[in-house]
Amino acid sequence: MVGRRAVATWIAWIALMAAATVVMVQMRDAMDQVHVILVYLLLVLGASTAGGRLLAIPLACAGFLLIDFYFQSPFGSITAGKTLDWVALASFLVTAIVATHLLARAQAEAEEADRRAVEIASLARLGSETLSAGRAEDALARIAEVIQTTLGMSECSITPWDGDPTTAASSVAATGIPSAGHKVQRALIPLSVQGRVVGVLRIANAAPVTLDPAQRRFLDAITYYAALGVDRVRLVAEAEHAEALREADRLKDIVLASVSHDLRTPLTTIKALAQSEAMQGNKSAAAIEEQADRLTRLVSDLLDLSRLKGGGYSAIPELNTAEDLIGAAVRQTRGLFGDRPLRTVIDLRSPALVGHFDFSQSLRVLCNLLENAVRYSPVAGSIELAARRENGSLVFTVSDRGPGIDEQDIVRVFEPFYRARSAAPDAGRAGLGLSIARTLAEIQGGSLSYEPRPDGGSVFSLRLPATELRADALEQTA
Repeated sequence: MVGRRAVATWIAWIALMAAATVVMVQMRDAMDQVHVILVYLLLVLGASTAGGRLLAIPLACAGFLLIDFYFQSPFGSITAGKTLDWVALASFLVTAIVATHLLARAQAEAEEADRRAVEIASLARLGSETLSAGRAEDALARIAEVIQTTLGMSECSITPWDGDPTTAASSVAATGIPSAGHKVQRALIPLSVQGRVVGVLRIANAAPVTLDPAQRRFLDAITYYAALGVDRVRLVAEAEHAEALREADRLKDIVLASVSHDLRTPLTTIKALAQSEAMQGNKSAAAIEEQADRLTRLVSDLLDLSRLKGGGYSAIPELNTAEDLIGAAVRQTRGLFGDRPLRTVIDLRSPALVGHFDFSQSLRVLCNLLENAVRYSPVAGSIELAARRENGSLVFTVSDRGPGIDEQDIVRVFEPFYRARSAAPDAGRAGLGLSIARTLAEIQGGSLSYEPRPDGGSVFSLRLPATELRADALEQTA
């Protein structure tokens, strides 16, 4: 179709030049040579507009010959009688060629400007479409629609990449990414954000389509926005999932707090009845009372966890010494140890072991750690409670020779309700103690951490803010 149109254009302008030549030959005596040159120059410019330089330059050369043959004496021969005639012919040819070139360049720049305008309009439409879309999925669908209409494709879709991001680019590139000047019927284009492939752009058409440089530039620009759209869909989904988890966690806390509070009264009644039955010689009463105590501890831990999450606990930091805290912890847990050895170590080489912390909350943390050490240590295994000064913190460590914690469980050991995979099915605990202990340490500006003990066992470290004291102040505190 394009070839036939070009042939028709050539024939039309050649015929027009022939007709103009015949008319001007008939009027040769009444026309000046300048008028002839202007007519041929107009014909060359018109041919340049219709068929470009490929048509205009041959017509300019033909005009050069026609002027010499028909309108310069001696007529009917390709010669010029005067030097000025050669100047006129050369001027015509140079003017025609230069004008043709300038017109062709102006046409090319106009076409490029039109293409740029289309690109800007497409990008502006993209912006308006994505901004008007309420949901991330809708914005992604609008981007695909803009790409489809701008490139004239019959199909266009944008999907997240489900495979390995490190191999996504090579996998997609193997199907063929369209380039300017190449025909494409179906293509997959990787969509990347910060070097990470997040999705794939699929374009297809019933017949092969050739992408010009402007369309390729548009495609390069639009793929960036498409990649951001895919990443936005992912982030929105993750945010919605996180919000759902937070809501579920909030509802769980409400249920646990409500149930725990309602269980305290019946548990007190059960324990009182068990004690009454024990006084009457019922042998099962001791087991009932033991299980009631176990449930009471669980309910107490649930209520404490609920209060901690709701901000119901507050720390009252005061000036205290490490020796006093260790002494209180040993006295409070003495009944748990029995014949087990408990070794206390206080680093006397350190500066004064004085800190600014809540004594009762810190005591509860140490007692919880000592109770865990007794529970998981062998009967003959020694347990060590130590204190030292480390930079601006008092560090209390509880070390045991138990089985320790598996590496895959370390990162979650302080999570509420978490039970180690190696733990017995019924260890008598719900997995709340360490979570409560860490929270109690954090609300007074401290921390609680775990590390494996050399040669086996566990070391839990409670860090609390230390205080610098002068000697006279230390004597007053003592």
